[in-house]
Amino acid sequence: MRMNQITFPVYEMKAAVEFYQKMGFELIVDTPHYARFHCLDGDASFSLSLQEKSEKNTSTIYFEHEHLDELVLHLVERGFVFDQMPTDQTYLWREAILHDPSGNQIKLFWAGNNRLYPPWRVKKHDQL
Repeated sequence: MRMNQITFPVYEMKAAVEFYQKMGFELIVDTPHYARFHCLDGDASFSLSLQEKSEKNTSTIYFEHEHLDELVLHLVERGFVFDQMPTDQTYLWREAILHDPSGNQIKLFWAGNNRLYPPWRVKKHDQL
């Protein structure tokens, strides 16, 4: 199986669409209650679904970029505010963290080979 997309809840569609377009994602579906974006590096997509504001949003999405530090500096120059600048993590990823207008957490990261093959990876058993 291959993951197709993830959908984030958003409270103000227009602000959310503008936020992700400003980050550089390609808008491919745009309705008052739903939007979908194409990640230009690869064929992954993600979407936004208009929701009523409720409890604190705890969604997180990860976007991988090999030149993480340069990407973050570019986004800071474009006015994005980060909660965490690129930082090496104990799990061997380098991450920067920001939030979209609806409170969805965005982790921009680079993990290289450690994304799929960390030193503590589970040993492979029979395929399904």
